[in-house]
Amino acid sequence: MKTIATSLLALPLSAMAASASAAPVSIGGRLELMVDDALIESLSGAARLALHRPVPREVVFTTDAPWEGNASAYQSVFRDGDGYRMVYRGGHYRHGGAPAETREAHPWVLCVAESADGITWRRPEVGRREWNGSRANNIIVDTAMMAAFGGCPAHTAAFIDANPACPPDQRYKIIAYGTRPKGLYVLGSPDGFDFRVLSERPIQTVGAFDSQNLVFWDSERREYRMYHRGFNGEVRDILTAVSPDILSFPEPQWLDYGDSPTMALYTNQIQPYSRAPHLFMGFPMRYCDRGWSEPMLDLPGAEVRAARARHHPRYGTTITDAVFMTSRDGLHFRRWSEAFLRPGPRQSGSWVYGDNFLFWGMVETPSVFGDAPPELSLYGTENYWEGDATSIRRYSLRVDGFVSAGAPYEGGEVLTRPLRFTGGNLALNLETSAYGSIQVEIQDAGGNPLPGYALDDCPPIFGDRLRHIVRWRDRGGDLRGLEGTPVRLRLRLRDADLYAFQFVPYAPEPPRPDLSGTGYVPAKESEPRGGGAARL
Repeated sequence: MKTIATSLLALPLSAMAASASAAPVSIGGRLELMVDDALIESLSGAARLALHRPVPREVVFTTDAPWEGNASAYQSVFRDGDGYRMVYRGGHYRHGGAPAETREAHPWVLCVAESADGITWRRPEVGRREWNGSRANNIIVDTAMMAAFGGCPAHTAAFIDANPACPPDQRYKIIAYGTRPKGLYVLGSPDGFDFRVLSERPIQTVGAFDSQNLVFWDSERREYRMYHRGFNGEVRDILTAVSPDILSFPEPQWLDYGDSPTMALYTNQIQPYSRAPHLFMGFPMRYCDRGWSEPMLDLPGAEVRAARARHHPRYGTTITDAVFMTSRDGLHFRRWSEAFLRPGPRQSGSWVYGDNFLFWGMVETPSVFGDAPPELSLYGTENYWEGDATSIRRYSLRVDGFVSAGAPYEGGEVLTRPLRFTGGNLALNLETSAYGSIQVEIQDAGGNPLPGYALDDCPPIFGDRLRHIVRWRDRGGDLRGLEGTPVRLRLRLRDADLYAFQFVPYAPEPPRPDLSGTGYVPAKESEPRGGGAARL
């Protein structure tokens, strides 16, 4: 899996005396990604946190049906049973020059596409709404359905409500913007095709709402979370609110990005990460009005840019990309300043306002390599507002592979804060070169190596695995005797990346082929729990 480090973050070394007295962080058996410094005490040597970019793959869908067009956007993608579903708006803008004028503008509609593998997508003929006198289309919502609150399908998001108390006939939901009165409204459906308005009163009235407005059930905290657009002064920014009831949210508050520089965010795309739902991931589209300049005129698509600027200057001088941010509480985010998705080298469909918009949602799909583990698929727009249709490109990313703690061959180390875990083995999501390695030491809370678990007791690990069980020469992989006791992890990396770690249930040492006469010395099988496993 190709991943490209794009940014390095140096973390200050903390005083060991102060950290030794810090309360241990209870992580249980949950998966922990290296997307922030929440569990990191220090990075030393050449070790850094590095942001990785997704790899462009194939164009999987083109919005060229008569009811779609070059403004088809605000897609929501999610797993639905054994397959995948995409909900997106259909619309067309003519003011993008001659290519865009080949089709007429039309009212907004909301459409659905389906896929068995997340790669090949099709339009199901759902037969719900009429288009030019026919129901032979994939439209599930039109403006007439939202007339009661003055809404339209232009600013919508769709999701499956994971709240265990959600009524079955409301399992699929759509968040929509309306004007009577101004605010956000909810539609519900039992099957994702037949929707009805759930309340004629807005669930939120504070915000600009002229973007993709999101709501989802937070299974970790058992509440609904809302994220939507507002203007923080003159800056496009993100508001959030939480509520136990999806039909009523309190006044929202602005997200906090710490010391990240000010940037305009057009969307937010915040979602819980399915493998580690205590972590929130955001992929907002960043809005950059660069003004007119010679470099702007040298970009691809100059004629389209000029045509758009005649309708409004910013339509010609704004370019967009996508950034990455993450949070453990849904309010305070670590936001990377470097792009997660750059416009890239294409000579059309990438360097204008609206391109490089990542959809809300990511899914696991089969790897492009037949015998490799699944990968994450994200989807983004190309050719937005330029020709007569929008292209949807798939991007792939290693599972958990957003950020890594990595080091070149000269080496570096990661030291965690004191952790309290449940489980009996330590699993790493790691990637090394053929010459690189990772070694792991387990320390007590004060920083002292535990007998049998010192760095020199860990044979250098190499390979590329989503779940590699760490083993020490005389202890094997058995950590059951340390369960519930505060420990630190010290990891030495050489030409290697660590994406995530997790304490998992104990499993006996795996069978190995017959290597007699090869010089191989197997790791020892620890005694049953209560016997020889290490204890503090």
